[in-house]
Amino acid sequence: MSDEEAGGAPTGGEGEEPAADESSVQDPAVQDPAAEDAAAREAAEKAAAAQAKAEAAAKAKAAKAAAEAAKPPWLRDPAVPAWQEADGDPLVRALAAEHGEAIESARSFAGELTLVVRADAIGTVCAALKNEQRFTYLVDICGVDFAEREPRFEVVYHLYSMEENRRIRLRVGVADGAELPTVTSVWKAANWPEREVYDMYGVRFTDHPDMTRILLWEGFNGYPLRKDFPVEGIDTGAAIYPEHYDEQAGPVAGTGTGWKPPAPPAPVEPTAPQEGNEVD
Repeated sequence: MSDEEAGGAPTGGEGEEPAADESSVQDPAVQDPAAEDAAAREAAEKAAAAQAKAEAAAKAKAAKAAAEAAKPPWLRDPAVPAWQEADGDPLVRALAAEHGEAIESARSFAGELTLVVRADAIGTVCAALKNEQRFTYLVDICGVDFAEREPRFEVVYHLYSMEENRRIRLRVGVADGAELPTVTSVWKAANWPEREVYDMYGVRFTDHPDMTRILLWEGFNGYPLRKDFPVEGIDTGAAIYPEHYDEQAGPVAGTGTGWKPPAPPAPVEPTAPQEGNEVD
């Protein structure tokens, strides 16, 4: 007689899973304490990371705002700065108190001071700037030709104070044919820049130790950076043809001599040795 016929419960055939034990099924309301701790730690780490990120962003924003506020006005505002009167500058007041009318004007542009100095006082003003105001570094001396203006030329001095970390510019008007006092006694470095101004513009400096050309040769005809110097070229007055050069002529267009270097000599053909001259 089979089990079913005997009224017994089925024992389960092959391939059938046994019934689950009710004691092994976990209540969903009951959670693993270790999992709870891991979830809590993860949430705390995410919150800390978010807070650190927010603090870093706030610090970066504050640093950017501080850097922007520290910039001078002409860098904060892209608008082109304007010239401003600088009579109230302490440096200008000190120079004006000592040299009076030698300082004709004082203006600033983008934070840099420009002084217009009377021509005959440029030496004494430069000496005061170096010895009293600590502008010990002469950066450059250059010339400008305004052609239609009077005085025609302007000589510009660029100075720098390492102690004050400040640059200033001096401008001096010079009439055509007039001379300026040299400042080589103030800065030895003025020697070559003054010679270059003379070489390019024809402005001479009195009491200069060597008032000669520095880039072009002596006898060059004219001053190349003058506005009236012909761009098409001129008779240069080179010493190779002095018979065509007149010192008083000045730059004259179309007066070239047509001089050309001599043609190189023709190559010498080797000669065949003669009989009786063979070398044993």
